Amino acid sequence: MAAESPPRPATPLRWLELLGRRSVAAVEELGYHFALLVESLYWIAWGRRIRQPVRFAAALREMVSVGLNALPIVSVLSFSVGVMLAIQGIHTLKTFGAEGQVVVGIALSVTREFAPLIVAILVAGRSGSAFAARIGTMQISQEVDALRVLGINPVRYLVAPALAAMVVMLPALTFFADLLGLAGGAAYSAAELGIGLSSYAERTLQVLSVEDVVQGLVKSLVFAVLITLIGVANGFQVSGGAEGVGRATTRAVVLAIAAILVADMLFTFFMNR
Repeated sequence: MAAESPPRPATPLRWLELLGRRSVAAVEELGYHFALLVESLYWIAWGRRIRQPVRFAAALREMVSVGLNALPIVSVLSFSVGVMLAIQGIHTLKTFGAEGQVVVGIALSVTREFAPLIVAILVAGRSGSAFAARIGTMQISQEVDALRVLGINPVRYLVAPALAAMVVMLPALTFFADLLGLAGGAAYSAAELGIGLSSYAERTLQVLSVEDVVQGLVKSLVFAVLITLIGVANGFQVSGGAEGVGRATTRAVVLAIAAILVADMLFTFFMNR
């Protein structure tokens, strides 16, 4: 029996080789995500013209799962974020005797940053993981191969409805979170500073512009695409049985949240210069 070869020493050349392999793998995965996006958009835009439309019923079910089922937790978190911003803003501005300006901070923070970010992270945990688990289970049980045998394109059948639902529902959830976040800030400001709700609303409308709301909605569109692509891509790449499904689900959530935060940073940098 031949002796096992000793492990290769961790030389700088070995680290460089590992870095190169990881970089190539990252580029390949990025390309795979882009290919899924292009193919999904093709089926959404042209599927009906070639008599292979994206199923409206499937997209509607995804909308219910992504949007309507998430309303209770989105409501609680958004209202809580609004209250938290009011508490922190009043505490900070009291130092300068300008606690009345807390309305400005709440309005801009909720619409530009917190509402789209909180909603996206929540949906990534709920729906992004569900996409990865569902497609991963189908991949393990060879249902995806069965779709191909039947002449059904898996991207049209599985990915396009999810993408359409996310692109519609995530901005809608974000706008709903805007309203709840502002309501939370108004409730605490009324209790702490005695600001009337009508005065709070009037001041908020004076401060906010259409661009502030649109900025958050545009972010949510990008987040919707990222969550969907990362979830379904990890599902299609599952191997190794049930353990592989678990790994893919965890990876999908972690990568989606990381991508959301990086994209939010880039948006904030370029849109507020």
